Amino acid sequence: MSEPIKTVRPMDIERRSFEIITEELDGRIPENENAPVIKRVIHTTADFDYADNLVFSPNAVMLGTQALAHGCHIVTDTQMAKSGINKAALERLGGEVHCFMSDPDVAAEAKARDVTRAAVSMERAAALKVPCIFAIGNAPTALLRLCELIAEGAVSPALVIGVPVGFVNVVESKERLLETPVPSIVARGRKGGSNVAAAICNALLYRLGR
Repeated sequence: MSEPIKTVRPMDIERRSFEIITEELDGRIPENENAPVIKRVIHTTADFDYADNLVFSPNAVMLGTQALAHGCHIVTDTQMAKSGINKAALERLGGEVHCFMSDPDVAAEAKARDVTRAAVSMERAAALKVPCIFAIGNAPTALLRLCELIAEGAVSPALVIGVPVGFVNVVESKERLLETPVPSIVARGRKGGSNVAAAICNALLYRLGR
C-alpha cells in the first residue's frame, strides 16, 4: 500500500516547490541575481535543462528590473505570453503589456507583404513612444525582425527576452540576438515558449514586490 500523500496548504505550494528546485539544483548554478529567474523558469516548466540553457548578458537582470521600476512597458509576440504576465504588478509600476499579433491591420499588412504577422507586430511595437522590454516566446520571425530593427536604429529595447521555441530559425534567431548590443536573456537551443517568456518577466517583476 502506498504512503498517504501529504496535504500542502495552497500558500505553501510555491514556497515548497522552490525549495525542491534549489535542493535538486544542488549548487549547479551560482546564487546570484540570475538564480531567481532560472528557478522560476524551472518552476514553470519542470525542466532543469534551463539551468544550462538560459544565458544572460552582463547585468541583464539588474537592467531589466530597473527599467520596470521606472514604468517600462512589455511587448510580447503572443497573447498567451501576455496573459501569463502579472499585469497587476506591472501596472503598479506604471507599465503595460502590448501584443499586436491579433490586430486586424497587422494581419492585413502581413498578408499583403507576404511576411509573418509576428514580424509586422515587431514593427508596430518599434513605433511605441515608451521604453519597452520585448518578450519573444514563440515566433523566431519576430525575434529576427526585432534584431533587424535594432541594427537599423529603429528601436532600442531596455531588454530582450529571446526564448522562441521550435525548429525553423529558432536557434539562429537566438544567436542573432546575442550578437546585438542590447541587454538580453536567451534560452539557447530549441527550447522556450510563451510560458517561459512570461515566467522571466514575472521573475523580474517579483524582484520589485507583488
